[in-house]
Amino acid sequence: MKKFNSALPLAALAVFGFIPAAAAAHTLTLVERATSDAVTDTGAKDDSVGDILTFANDLYDKDNQTKAGSNNGYCFRTVAGKAWECAFTNMLAGGQINVAGPFIDGQDSTMAIIGGTGRYHNAHGEMLLHARDAKGTEYDFTFNIR
Repeated sequence: MKKFNSALPLAALAVFGFIPAAAAAHTLTLVERATSDAVTDTGAKDDSVGDILTFANDLYDKDNQTKAGSNNGYCFRTVAGKAWECAFTNMLAGGQINVAGPFIDGQDSTMAIIGGTGRYHNAHGEMLLHARDAKGTEYDFTFNIR
């Protein structure tokens, strides 16, 4: 009985371009200045499940000096005083990066990069969100793009 070599079909697929090459990881760090954040109270008075946070803020380079773009998005309060579920678009020179995931009150949060446009059209990976101050007026966004 002849033994089947399973590596041959994979090698053939790779040669003909059917298996994508591993994409190089790229890290991009930006600072969001949260100047437009607005909460719409939709249910019980004050912070409650279902409230909606909307925003459209400017993004700056990692040194918080030069404007690099802007973002636009929303979050729904899922656990009062603890968590929001968010989706937003980061608009940069050359394209957009879309993210979605939880924002955890008072903690760093990790969101999924779910796509993009332009130079980021195949983007995936994760974005780490870190508050730069206790007031929530500035956030570091660290995109680990693959």
